[in-house]
Parts: sequence; C-alpha cells; structure tokens
Amino acid sequence: MASKLDSLDYKILQMLSLNARKPYLEIARACNVSGAAIHQRIQKLYNMGVIRGSISLIDPASVGFQTCAYIGFFLNDPSKFDEVVARLKTVPEVVECYFTTGKYDLFIKLYAQNNDHLLQIIHNRFMKMGLGRSETLITFKEVFKRQIPIAPDGTDEVKEQ
Repeated sequence: MASKLDSLDYKILQMLSLNARKPYLEIARACNVSGAAIHQRIQKLYNMGVIRGSISLIDPASVGFQTCAYIGFFLNDPSKFDEVVARLKTVPEVVECYFTTGKYDLFIKLYAQNNDHLLQIIHNRFMKMGLGRSETLITFKEVFKRQIPIAPDGTDEVKEQ
C-alpha cells in the first residue's frame, strides 16, 4: 500500500493526522497545489482505504463515563470467536476489540460510568457470552493519545510533532 503513495499524499496525511478538520484550501496552500487537486487526492486516499474516516473525539468524563478499563478475555470455546465478537458489538460501552496473541483470546477497551457500572457490565453482559474468565485493568488517567507518525515525504524519518 505504501508504495502507491507519493510525497504529496504523505504531506496531506501528516496534516490531516494533526487536524482532521483542516480546510482543504489550507492544505492546498501548504502543499502549493490547487484545492481541487487536494480534494481529489483525499478522495483517492479514502477510496484506497488509507483514510478510513474522521471522528470528533468526545471526552468520556464530560458525558458521565468516569471509568476506562481494558479487559482480557479467555474464551471457553475459541471457535466461538466470531459469535462473541458479534455480541460484544452490541455493548455500546465497548469502544475497541482486538484478537490478540499471548495471554488473552480477546482484548477490549471500554468506558463505564463508574466502577459499579463496570461490574454490572462484566456480570450481566460479558459472563453470558461464553467467556471463560476475564482480567480487568482499570486506568487512572489517559496520559496521552496520538496518531501514528507520518513522515511528510513517505520516508522512515519522522520529525517530532
């Protein structure tokens, strides 16, 4: 995939990774190309699956979700992976789900209103899904979160942002 991208694509990706709402005309000026060219390039990046969308990041605590937890699951029957994932998708508090190597069969991230709410989710929803057992890590505070580094020219050299 990376070989199909040129330096302009990487420059666009770098700017969008810092601010997904950056106006196309500002990107065009920074890249010294027309607004139409930027629009076409960004559409190409969407079509190629390089850009998968843009979202507004909501602070969970500001809307009542005080507890962030990561849970590793052990499945009773690993052949039921797809079924369990489909059921996890119905739990709105689950925001990420991964099939992993190592200790756990599945690893998820979720937000709960508080620790009591987290316990209710685990006992009333997860334990009915054919999960063997789980291990939960509760976070105190997100220290930082960022996009993957994008070098403006597509090389491996990424300048600090």
